[in-house]
Amino acid sequence: MLRNMTSIYIQHQDEVLMLYRVGSRVIEPSWVGIGGHFEPQEVHDPKACALRELQEETGLTENSLEDLVLRYVSLRHNGAELRQNFYFFARLRGEKPPLSCTEGRLRWVKWDKVPDLPMPVTARFCVEHYLRQGRLDHRLYAIIHDAETGRSVVTPLTGGQT
Repeated sequence: MLRNMTSIYIQHQDEVLMLYRVGSRVIEPSWVGIGGHFEPQEVHDPKACALRELQEETGLTENSLEDLVLRYVSLRHNGAELRQNFYFFARLRGEKPPLSCTEGRLRWVKWDKVPDLPMPVTARFCVEHYLRQGRLDHRLYAIIHDAETGRSVVTPLTGGQT
């Protein structure tokens, strides 16, 4: 079985919007970007899924964002299913609005504190790579996670976003 998911990491100055997700049928309670599962009509449009989840979970829309771009695509087989996640990054346009979410707790977190949070394995690897290298360029990266070894590999897919 293939499970497609999206996440958006929304930046504002030196912070990123994180969601402490509880009650998920896919991940243990942990910190993640805003996102979720594809609806059938979104299977060929990860951006549409990301924006729908953003509005459902935060009330924010694409007009609230600047520089929304797909930066990472991850693959991980957990034994029962193949999980593919599309990780988008964007900047918040304007000031931080008051936010609430029925899926968990939203919090603006300083980027340097994010690696200390409990996160799913591919989300952690994505964020750590982004902080170390990805934010310095405009490449689209692939992350492959090997559940047997616990190791992840990242490779650029293109020279830059178009």
